[in-house]
Order: sequence, then C-alpha cells, then structure tokens
Amino acid sequence: MSNPQDIPPNLVRRTPWPQSVSRAVGTPLQPSVVYASESPDQLDAQYGGAVRGYTYAREGHPNADVLAQKIDALEGASDGLILGSGMAAVTAALMGLLGAGDHVIGGDQLYGRSLRLMRQDLSRFGILTSLADPTDPAAIEAAIRPETKMILIETVSNPTLRIAALPEIAAIAKARGILLAVDSTFSTPRSVRPLEHGADIVIHSVTKLLAGHSDVTLGYVACANPEHRRAVYDFAVTTGLTPSPFDCWLAERGLYSFHLRYDRAEENAKRLADHLAGLAGVKRVLYPLRPDHPDHNRAVGLLGARGGNMVSFELDGGRMAANALTRAMPDLAFAPTLGDIGTTLSHPASSSHRAVSPEDRAAIGISEGFFRISVGVEDIGQLIADFSAGVAAAKAAS
Repeated sequence: MSNPQDIPPNLVRRTPWPQSVSRAVGTPLQPSVVYASESPDQLDAQYGGAVRGYTYAREGHPNADVLAQKIDALEGASDGLILGSGMAAVTAALMGLLGAGDHVIGGDQLYGRSLRLMRQDLSRFGILTSLADPTDPAAIEAAIRPETKMILIETVSNPTLRIAALPEIAAIAKARGILLAVDSTFSTPRSVRPLEHGADIVIHSVTKLLAGHSDVTLGYVACANPEHRRAVYDFAVTTGLTPSPFDCWLAERGLYSFHLRYDRAEENAKRLADHLAGLAGVKRVLYPLRPDHPDHNRAVGLLGARGGNMVSFELDGGRMAANALTRAMPDLAFAPTLGDIGTTLSHPASSSHRAVSPEDRAAIGISEGFFRISVGVEDIGQLIADFSAGVAAAKAAS
C-alpha cells in the first residue's frame, strides 16, 4: 500500500496528452512557455529548419502561428508575425531593418506613439528621421536623402483620417530602392491590402478592429521579402516582443466576426458622420467618403466604398466644450482606444497626442475641441441620440 504522502510517479510532467481519433473544433489554447525535444540532434534540426517544431515561446508558439495565418489570408500575405502590441510591430519593423546612419521618412500625421518613436527614440540609436505629408507624393520625394532606407505611413492617418497617396508613394519608393512600410490599422484588409499596392511591409495593431473586443494587446507585421521577415523576427525575438498565447487565442476568436462587425460599424459611421455634420456647434466632420473630406477623391480611388468605422469631428469650442460633451454622454465609453465592438470616443489632445506640442498638434488640425470616434455596432438611433445630447451640451458650455 502506497504512502498517501508520496508523490505519484506520473503526477509531475509524466502524463502524456490524451490521444483521440477526433479533433477539437475550437483552437486549443497552448500556454506552454517551453517545448521538449527528443534529442540534441532533433533540437539542432529544429533550429536549422530541417524539421518544424517549437522550442521556447519567445521564439514562437502555436496560437501565434494560427492567428498569423488567418491575418495572412486577409492581407494576401505570407509568414506574418504576431507580436506583443501594435507598437511592438512598428518598432520591430523599424529596428529590425534599419541601423545607425540610415534615414526613415515618417508620415507627419502618424499615431502619437509612432511620432514619438520618430522624433525622440530612433535618434538615440543613430537612426535619422524626418516627417513629410503622406497625402503629397512630391513632399515625400523631396524628403528622400541618399541614406533613406524606409518610408513609414498610415493608409488612413490617426486621428485626422487623411488618406495616404499609397500607390504613388510605393512607386517612388520602388524607383529609389527604399522600403515602404504601411500601418493599415484603421483601414484593415477589409478596405485595402497595402502589399497589393506596392508596399513592402504591412503592420496592424491587432488590438483594434481585427480582435475587436478591447481584451487583447497584439500586433502583426508581414514582409513581402523573406529576408526582411527574418530580420524583423530576429529583432522581435531578441528583444522579447512576445505575444501572449491567451491574447492570440482571444484575437482569433474575435477575428471570426471581423467582417460582420466591420460592415455594421461602417454603415453606422456613415450615418453618424452625416448627422454630426448637420449639428450646430460642430465645426467640421472628417469621414473619408464624405464629399467634403480633403482627400475624398483619393479615398474613393484607394478604398472604394469602404469608408471604415472611424469618424473625427471638431467642436466650435475648446476644452470646456470637450469636457461638457463627454459628461453629457455617460453611457458611451470615453476611452483612448478604437476598434471595439462598442463605440468609443477619444480626445487626442489629452490621450494619443498629449506628448505632441500644442503647436505641432495645431499644425495637423488637432485642437482641444477635436474628437475621434470609433463607431461600433450599436443601434444607430441610440448613437445619434447620444451625440446630439453631447454636442448640445458642448455648445451650451462654449
């Protein structure tokens, strides 16, 4: 008779995974940090690429690969990488492919943290940077130097919703032998596939529309050239930009409803933009498919009928009006995010672009009365009622 205080021999790491002739319908979650190999020879074969196998989760794991393959299918890409956040994807693309003395041109209306990376961080590693207007191909071309190695733009800028001259910039980059990286988080592959328009690298914050439920933090990057992919991968693994298996599992689940969520939110966004434009107290409304959008013709040519779910608008008043608007809509999430299944409202001057000087914010059209809406799938009547009340309160306060 065994001693009940003894540890059973098969308790710790000795029980094999149950075998089954059937398979799981849902993707299994695999949170293991490490994977056991048969022998040193097999491990060498894995690292050398002769056989496929996992070793250590920082170097890759099944849930990340499953998610990457699904986003690859949406983007028309291959061998994409899942990283720990959207900014991890941006950073890995830049740092993995650039070195001291190289020059990168960034769009002058990038996401706030991308702007900080360009303006403050890359220079500490000897990477030269400058900014130029991505809606003006001539401005991008004028910014090119002999040492320029990359151009980084957003298809649709955050938060001003300007539309990049993607095909024209891609042609300039190709003629000059310069890499073009495109952050396509706002537009998503539902609107445009940057690789098909000549981009070398496509980036997403999976956290946003692709996952869609504000419960994961992930990024994605895919490269047209396998050698570039390897360089980005090596940098990401070395610096530990590892995605969580659980986040990957959740994001895959969210991805299954992506098309349905996107289409419903896009329809809501069109109607909400038109409604806001008719309200007293609203100075301007930005939505790519509206005829008064500054890049309307380019938006129609690049995005077709896909205007997306993002709407930006500016109140006549300043911070006091902005505070009144958010307080008058307590049921609508005032939060610095986008892409959730529900509508969220953000104020760039106090969130994404707070590190940008007031002068620089003003130069790209971000005032204290400027808001960005990530439109969700709610009943459009409810959204119209919410924003009508919010704008009325803002007008009364200004």
